[in-house]
Amino acid sequence: MKILMVCLGNICRSPLAEGIMRHLAEKKGLDWEIDSAGTGSWHIGDPPDHRSVKEAHRQGIDISGLRGRQFQVKDFDTFDRIYVMDRSNYGDVLRKARDEADKAKVRFLLPNEAEVPDPWYDDALFAPVYKLIYQACENIADKG
Repeated sequence: MKILMVCLGNICRSPLAEGIMRHLAEKKGLDWEIDSAGTGSWHIGDPPDHRSVKEAHRQGIDISGLRGRQFQVKDFDTFDRIYVMDRSNYGDVLRKARDEADKAKVRFLLPNEAEVPDPWYDDALFAPVYKLIYQACENIADKG
């Protein structure tokens, strides 16, 4: 399974999701490839936000080596599933879809099309966002 996690800038939510999913896949012995990307280009090559790095580290996961990149059309060819964090990301990714097969790969990370809040503007959101993402990734890993 090849999974791509997508948020706006690829520095807060999607690197957390990538790190958590990698951790869970390793823990459960799943041979999965996991990556992350942003719909915007502002943080290409940048490390994750220091607050995401800190929260992941607090939970025993190291995401400090990840680097931001922008979602590309070719990601539809590389990945089996593309998980987005919110409606904006969903729309941005779907606009790049070439056909129904591409669109079928795109899903919300949280059930019922719930959105993962963007913690960028509120330091207090990083811990609850981590927890939301962890629970969602655990559900995905359990289902395979």
